[in-house]
Amino acid sequence: MSVVLPASPALAPLLARGALLSPFKRPRPDADFPRDRLVLRGLRIDLARLAAYERVCGFATGDDALPLTYPHVLGFPLAMRLMSDRGFPLPLLGLVHTSIEITRWRSLTATGEYELAVHVSGLEPHRRGTEASVITEMRSGQDVVWESRSTYLARHRTQQKGETPSNDRPPLPAVAEWRLAGDVGRRYGAASGDRNPIHLHPLTARLFGFPRAIAHGMWTAARCLAAHGAPERTRVQAQFRAPVLLPGTVTYAAEGGRFELRGGERVHVSGVVEDLVP
Repeated sequence: MSVVLPASPALAPLLARGALLSPFKRPRPDADFPRDRLVLRGLRIDLARLAAYERVCGFATGDDALPLTYPHVLGFPLAMRLMSDRGFPLPLLGLVHTSIEITRWRSLTATGEYELAVHVSGLEPHRRGTEASVITEMRSGQDVVWESRSTYLARHRTQQKGETPSNDRPPLPAVAEWRLAGDVGRRYGAASGDRNPIHLHPLTARLFGFPRAIAHGMWTAARCLAAHGAPERTRVQAQFRAPVLLPGTVTYAAEGGRFELRGGERVHVSGVVEDLVP
């Protein structure tokens, strides 16, 4: 069922509700989940917020063009409303964004008017728990101009056996070394609205088992894509493999349509950019 929202939901109450309900969730791949398709019509871009996002992610500012990853930020409050719902079986606390696939069918202007729609497409067993897929679509008029599929993992004991997937490909050639400040998580949180405590401060990150604050996965993907670039019609796949601790130093590497972000020998993010030839 489609549910048309009057405005984009505020994230803070959704985070609070999701946190309060998390201890009562019992994740499993055969659980039921909300089937609603949330729709937001007449969406206009907040240009000041967009500029803050572009600065923190490394995109050029001042162009009448949306960065490839920005519609994810616009759709995130709708996804959070679904994932913080009492009927969503995965606990919001500890939920890990493991991958995203983005397809852009044409360039998007920052001054356009759009319709957003978000729904949960299903649950799947994972060797480390249960994974949910969330679909986001952006329309201009009747046309889908941008869409994404994100996967979110709730870790729990499973009967499924399997080895950790290995990356047999040789490392990509290094392009640049980036020194990441300790406030990257706070700056990205202010621009995106995603103020998950694991990204904001070492003290709050330690409550969830991290020695320091970690960078948002979508910030790492956006930062890589800002450096790599992408065609107008493109499909991008990014896998979030390991957290990036803040502050820290990482290596951006790329070759052809592939990119990755490394810390020493550890790959934090790997991705592929595909040109969708008309």
